[in-house]
Amino acid sequence: MLDDAARMAQARDNWQLYYTLSQEILKFIDKGDIDQFLELVEQRNSLVDRMKELPETEIFRQTEECHVLVEKIKPLDMQAIYKAKAWLNKSRRQNATAHAYDMQKVNTLGNIFNKKY
Repeated sequence: MLDDAARMAQARDNWQLYYTLSQEILKFIDKGDIDQFLELVEQRNSLVDRMKELPETEIFRQTEECHVLVEKIKPLDMQAIYKAKAWLNKSRRQNATAHAYDMQKVNTLGNIFNKKY
């Protein structure tokens, strides 16, 4: 069982890891590596679950050190959200275009086979 100082150090380490994961998430979405981006988001979500289980997380959150870290994290999160939405919209447009092309191809073939000569 961890003592109070060790739990507080764990809370600090968790917040630092959250910051690092946020930086990595942004890096991989910039590269267009969506698989790695999604893996990092999953890792960060798991970290958040662990942070919620540790009562010292809320105590550390009240410190100046955490406030400084949160101010670094916020813009990273906003950029990642913006870029993820942009990627999703682009992907949807590409899928719609591909689907429209496929449907046009099907209709063209259907017209060829349905014509009476």
